[in-house]
Amino acid sequence: MTRVRGILALVLALCAVVVTGCAGFPTSGPPEYGLENGNTGNGSQNVVFIPNRPQPGATPQQIVEGFIDAGSGPGVRGNWAVAREFLAPSLAETWNPDAGVIVDERAERDYVETGEGIVDFASEVAGTVDDSGAYQRADLSPGNWTFELAQQDDGEWRITEAPDGVWLDEAQFPQVFHRYPLMYFDPSYQYLVPDVRWFPVTKAAGSIALALVNKPKSEWLAESVETAFPDGVSAVTVVPTAEEGVSDVALTGDAMLAASSEARNRMLTQLEESLRAAGVAEVVMTVGSTPIDAEPVAVRSTRVPATPLVLTQAGFGFLTGDEIDKIPGLSAAVEAASPLSVQVGAERDLAAARLASGAVVRLNSAGTEPEVLDTRPGLVDPVIDQYGVVWSVPQDDPAALRAYLPNGDVIEVAEAWGEGTAVAGMALSRDGTRLAAVVSAGGRSVVSVAGVIRDDIAPVRLGQPMQLAVAGGAVIGVTRIGVTWIDDVSVGVLTSGADADSTVIEQVVGAPTSTSTASSGMASIAGGSGISSLRLRAEDGTLYVKRGTSWQPTATGIGVLATQQGAPQ
Repeated sequence: MTRVRGILALVLALCAVVVTGCAGFPTSGPPEYGLENGNTGNGSQNVVFIPNRPQPGATPQQIVEGFIDAGSGPGVRGNWAVAREFLAPSLAETWNPDAGVIVDERAERDYVETGEGIVDFASEVAGTVDDSGAYQRADLSPGNWTFELAQQDDGEWRITEAPDGVWLDEAQFPQVFHRYPLMYFDPSYQYLVPDVRWFPVTKAAGSIALALVNKPKSEWLAESVETAFPDGVSAVTVVPTAEEGVSDVALTGDAMLAASSEARNRMLTQLEESLRAAGVAEVVMTVGSTPIDAEPVAVRSTRVPATPLVLTQAGFGFLTGDEIDKIPGLSAAVEAASPLSVQVGAERDLAAARLASGAVVRLNSAGTEPEVLDTRPGLVDPVIDQYGVVWSVPQDDPAALRAYLPNGDVIEVAEAWGEGTAVAGMALSRDGTRLAAVVSAGGRSVVSVAGVIRDDIAPVRLGQPMQLAVAGGAVIGVTRIGVTWIDDVSVGVLTSGADADSTVIEQVVGAPTSTSTASSGMASIAGGSGISSLRLRAEDGTLYVKRGTSWQPTATGIGVLATQQGAPQ
């Protein structure tokens, strides 16, 4: 009796975890989900949805509802086998679930039978994923689709006409699809630049390799990064080998055999670093089953110290406890300039700063006087890249973006932020390939990112901006806005009004937006590393770091919270 009670308790406990999985087999209404352990293809186990199959006697509307909800179940093989059961046999063979994803709000889905075997489906679209895995936000725009159905020989309704692709609820999307970085090189081949894509967890490794090698680069980034894979080279398969964590990537193309040793090494580096997020530790490239000799190349790190870089009454440097660890030469130059903002270059020998006068200057560790670069009125905080180039722009004229080269040349950066009417802040990625900004247009402010197109070290123009998130109304209605790169894929944005709480946007480029609230009076924001990856400075000089979902004070007396552009070579 005791054993029976124990088994019953276990069953009840499982039903509490998988609530609807113990509810029986529905004959109508929205599908119910169970959960199973599905192999991701990288050796790990992930919980995945198991959608309901078509039920006998289901109406055309119920069949379409079931098909839409079956988008949550790619299955272990990633072929959406359950979703295909809602389709007529001829369509089940040709329907392409990999064509894309519509990310919507399940509660807003609406189905209407407009005729015999005709079902109109509408939903509020939050975002889309294309066939290369690229995510694009959609601001809950309305979407409408029509499905055609016919009764089969057994009398059951099945879909005969349907769009390619799948639908996923916003909450389900990051569980069914995970984000993975496709790794490209910057034009100097010193840095790896991530381009975030979304793929089903159940077939991540294959999707990553095929997208990296066979698909084009994201349009907004295409002119700013390089790939080592030449035209004519294609990835065919990605197969785990006997050794744990090692994958065999089969390639084809005469260009692969003709590639130089350096090119092959770079190809391997792109594959290994892209596949690492899918649990692949090592890659073996093969052509015709023959392994290709290659070794990963060394690349520069963009990590910054975990300790904050600040200006206090004790001086400028890295804050450790109550002590300031100064940067030789550069700390003295910053202290003498008494700036309002500072960004330190990767080598820590140069910095871009905005002075109390409003002028933008370049500071030098050699101890020379500040090099005055830009005295136009209303300048936003400047940025500096890995080449010592300082970027500056007036708040009320986004198109007037300038780059000040170390040799004294001034570049008018073309095509800066399209039709924007104001820019509140900007931040350059630590690899120098992407410029994020908060730009106003049409009465609202948006966070956008654009690729940087260079001629050697000189930035000559920006690519077409990609909108990432809405940062509120027009810039003029916000007291302070700050922009920073948190890491290689994430942008942090601070908006702070006079009397309202401050809002912090944490935006992965190519992913949905995350926001949090901090106390009013926040003045600046800076990315970091490790646990304290994002910091805020309040107007009263208090330094805050994010712990979980809340912002905790960690220091006081901070005059300037500086940003950093990576680590010395």
